[in-house]
Parts: sequence; C-alpha cells; structure tokens
Amino acid sequence: MSKPRSREVLDVLRRDGARGLAQRAARVAYRRTGAADLEDPLDFDNITDSRGLKLAVPDRRPSRGTPLTIGWVTTPPSPGSGGHTTLFRMVEGLEEAGHRCVLYLYDRYRGDLGRHEQVMRRFWPKVRAEVRSVADGLAPLDAYVASGWETAHVLASSSVPTRRLYFIQDFEPWFYPQGSHYVLAEDTYRFGFRAITVGPMLADLLRDRYGVQAAIAEFGCDTEVYRLTNPQRRTGVVFYARRETARRGFELGALALREFHRRHPEHEIHLFGDPNVQVPFPATNHGVLRPQALAELYNSCATGIALSFTNLSLVPDEMLACGMLPVVGKSDYSEASIDNAYIRWASPTPFGIADALSEAVRPEAPSPAEVAGSIRATPWGLAQRVTLDVIENEVYGG
Repeated sequence: MSKPRSREVLDVLRRDGARGLAQRAARVAYRRTGAADLEDPLDFDNITDSRGLKLAVPDRRPSRGTPLTIGWVTTPPSPGSGGHTTLFRMVEGLEEAGHRCVLYLYDRYRGDLGRHEQVMRRFWPKVRAEVRSVADGLAPLDAYVASGWETAHVLASSSVPTRRLYFIQDFEPWFYPQGSHYVLAEDTYRFGFRAITVGPMLADLLRDRYGVQAAIAEFGCDTEVYRLTNPQRRTGVVFYARRETARRGFELGALALREFHRRHPEHEIHLFGDPNVQVPFPATNHGVLRPQALAELYNSCATGIALSFTNLSLVPDEMLACGMLPVVGKSDYSEASIDNAYIRWASPTPFGIADALSEAVRPEAPSPAEVAGSIRATPWGLAQRVTLDVIENEVYGG
C-alpha cells in the first residue's frame, strides 16, 4: 500500500531537507510541462543537411589589404565562459589587425539582446565588435565564423553570399549520447567550412574521421594572470565542479575526491564553477571565480583535477603556470595537445584519478617553482595570427 502524498513529502523533507524537496518538485514540473523541449539547442528551421548543401559565395574577392568585415556567430556569453574568452581573443586579434568584427548572437530562447551585450561588455571589455541578433538576419559580410555546431547549422542555412569558416574548440558530438544531437553536430564537419581548431587534438580527429584539413591555433596561456606568486610548498586540491557540463566529468571527479579525502583527510578540497553544487565530503565551494581570484586559489594549492573529455581545456597550462601539478585524464588524442613532464596523466576512473592526486601531494613531489618554470610560454598572439591568416586567405584568396 502506497504512502499518502503528504507523508511522502514529510519523509523527503525530513531526510533531504528543503533543497531536496524543491529538487523533486522541480523534476516533476519539468516532466509534466514538457520542459525537455527547451533542451533542443537549435530551432528546426535552422537545421541543415550536408548532403547537397550549396553555399552562396560572393562574386568577387576584395583586394588583399582591404579592411574586412567579419561576422562571428556565437551563443550568448555567460560570465566565466572559457570558450567565449578564447573566441573573443580571436575577435580582438582581427580588430587589432584593422578589420571590423560583428558578433551575431544565436539565442534559442529569444533573450534580451541588450542584456547579453551588457554581459559581454562587462566581462570582455576589450572587444569593440558590434553586437547583433541572428534573428534579425545575417548581412552580406566578407566572411562569417561559426563557433559551435549550432551556429554552424545557422550559418549553413543562410543564403547570404559570404565566405564561411569554423572555429572549433571541442569535438562537440561528444557533448551528447549517440542520437540526434550527436549526428547533427557531427554533420557540421561535412559542411565544407574552412576549419580552425584550438590545439592539435581536434585537428587530428577531423583529419582521421572526416578528411578535414584544419589550421591549428595553438593553446595559449595568459601568464600575466596565471603565474607563480607563492613558491612555498602547499597542500590542497582544486576541482572545477560543473555538474551540468558533462564533458567536465563532475561525477568522476567527485568520486575520485571522495577516495582522495579518505586517504588524505589533511588536504582541503576546493571547488569552483558552481556555487550550488554539493559533494559527499568536506569541501570549500568558491562558486564562480574571476581569473585573478582563480589564479590566487591555484597559488594556494598543490594539485588539481583538469578533466575535459572533448578537447584539452586551458586549465592544465594555467595550473602549471601557478606551480600546481594538474591531474589530466588520458585519452587517445589528448597527449598530442600538451607535452609537459609535470602533468600527471590518469586513467579516467575514480581510483585512477585518486592515485594521481595522491602522487602529486607526496613530500618528494616537484616544488611549485620547478613546475611553474616548465610552462610553455605560448602567447595567445600566435593563435590570433593563425586565425587572422586563415580568414584573410579565405576571403582574399591564395
């Protein structure tokens, strides 16, 4: 015999508290209202099929040296977004070279453009680009750059005559289980856009799987922010804990940290990225951190988990620059993107990661000064130069 609903509610409230009760209520509302429809990142009318795709191009090419107008199609930026930070660095590079840039925001949920622009101006003040909405239509600019699989579909579905490029920071089919979103993301690599990848891992994947030859914009590291300020021996572990971002391996990292805490309870565990996340072990949650505050946290800890299953992230280099030993999950392609003797490559299992963390906090582990001294001094200017050259060659020809 089932419990009365009121008794069930009281049981949940007693066992899991108000937060647990609210979560269950939200889950029920999510199912009953069909809110899963909001998980579709793309309007049906913007979905394109690579088969038989004919992309309109301009009749003429501008003379080399003529200032260009470049459109960048992206989703609305959110504070702390690493992907937008890297993309906007490329925009800055084009603007510094004398070209005009226009950001076209694709907002599936029709949010307020002014609010999105305020976020961008506040967190990326160096970007001068005009901000427009994809919903208002794409103007016939010299070139457009898609920045993700959704925006690649948007750009392919437009009949505007232009040169089309694709700035690829992740292998985005891996964002999803095998299904519609997986194959729609994968199909964008067959659209014929000129490709630029961040790091060689993605270039290798595109070449091996789709025969796409991509230019490589190497990872950079902002060493003005991420640098050694505390050369002393340290304790503690850092983890970017984002449950809603599957590629960051939240559950895997949490399981590893629970085991690490069992072995090394003397080490404080620090979380950042989401102020609402909860874990089954003692931890300090710092919420969303600005780069300078994050660099300070890195300078106070011995090691950290740097999981990213669709491409290497910026985190390993930034941790190294601050004197930390990053624990990075092994994959078939990941080691092609970074070569540093102080990275602790781990089997992507809870015990594999916990073992690597334990090794990183041993008394005989390398000093922070040794670790920071190993960082590859790759400025973002090199990636900006590659991006600039590829766009100019695509538009001017040659």
